[in-house]
Amino acid sequence: MDLEEHVESRETLYDGVIVKLERQQVRLPNGESATREVVHHVGAVGILALTDPDHMILERQWRAPIAAATLEIPAGKLDERDAHNIEHAVRRELNEEIRYEPGTLKRITGFYSSVGFSDEYMTLFMATDLKPVTTELPRDQGENLELLTVTKAEARAMIDSGEINDAKTITAIYYWLLQK
Repeated sequence: MDLEEHVESRETLYDGVIVKLERQQVRLPNGESATREVVHHVGAVGILALTDPDHMILERQWRAPIAAATLEIPAGKLDERDAHNIEHAVRRELNEEIRYEPGTLKRITGFYSSVGFSDEYMTLFMATDLKPVTTELPRDQGENLELLTVTKAEARAMIDSGEINDAKTITAIYYWLLQK
C-alpha cells in the first residue's frame, strides 16, 4: 500500500532559534489534498549520566510549554559549536549542565520525539567514568537546573509515581534497568 504524501507547497510560518514551523500542502496517495504543519528541529542528544552502576544524575528544570518543572536526563540541541559532531554535543551538554566529562560514551538508541508534528531526532547516550570538568562552559541563557543523584530503584519509583514523565528520560531509565 502506498502511504507516501507528496509536498506540493511549503510556507515558513516561523523561523526561530530552536524550531522552524512550516505549513505544507500535500497530495495524499488517493489524490486528495491535505495541510500539514511541521516543526523542524536541528536534532538533540540526551545522556544517561551514571556516577556508578547504581546511580544516575537527573536535572529538575522549568519547562515553559507545560508550565511545570520536570525531572530529566541532561540533554540539549545540536548547534554550530558541534560542527555536526554528535559526540561533541554530548560532551558539551554534560559540561554545561552537570559539570562532568565522560570517560566512556556509548550510544543507546535514536528516535523521533513526536512524529505527528515534528522531525526532531534525539540520540540517547550513556556516559560513564564521569570526572569533574576542569573548565566550565557557560550554561544556556535562562537555564536554571537543580541536580539530583538517584538510584535505579528511586528512578523506577519516580516513573511509577509519575514524578518522571519525560519520554527521553523514561527511555534512558528503562534501558538502564534492563542492563545486567
